[in-house]
Amino acid sequence: MKKNKISKNWLIKQKKDLYFIKSKIQGYRSRSAFKLIEMNKKFKFLRKNISLLDLGSSPGGWSQVASREIRTGKILAVDIQPMEKINNVDFVNGDFRKEEIHSKIKSYFNNNIDAVLSDMAANTSGNKSMDSYRTGELCMKAMYLAKEILSNDGIFLSKIFMGSIFLEINKMAKRHFKNVIKYKPLSSKKESKEIYIYCKGVLKI
Repeated sequence: MKKNKISKNWLIKQKKDLYFIKSKIQGYRSRSAFKLIEMNKKFKFLRKNISLLDLGSSPGGWSQVASREIRTGKILAVDIQPMEKINNVDFVNGDFRKEEIHSKIKSYFNNNIDAVLSDMAANTSGNKSMDSYRTGELCMKAMYLAKEILSNDGIFLSKIFMGSIFLEINKMAKRHFKNVIKYKPLSSKKESKEIYIYCKGVLKI
């Protein structure tokens, strides 16, 4: 009974959510598409000829946004969950942390990527501190991959949650990238502790 009540409350909130409504009207698969649209307006990193890796892509909101901006470049989406086909986007179903998927990513781009995006979040457990930490670990794993495969002026953009691992992520980002900016899109829910970390320019250590 409690689970049904929570699900009903979630549906009610979604129906009142402006960005959820807009995503349905404009054909985006998730409201998070508007977060990427907003961040691209601010940082201007999606260009028609770049190579982009979308980690944790399913259901595909960010890949949809990228495909509308990137016309002559390459887009690879990766997720452990399946994702329906999107025009101009190739998809790998698997865990990017595994060596076989890691190798497929490198082979696809030939080690020359302009942008690595991650909107990944750990599955919720009910323990917000633990969920925040696990999402932070995903961000750090994605950052390790990004610094290895990005071009010198490459972009890394990732979701993080304010919590115990935030300082470690920020320290790592400043060690490996020339410019690091924390940003919370207006389209993020006000009550959410999520922010995004935007990193540009790989520091060769």
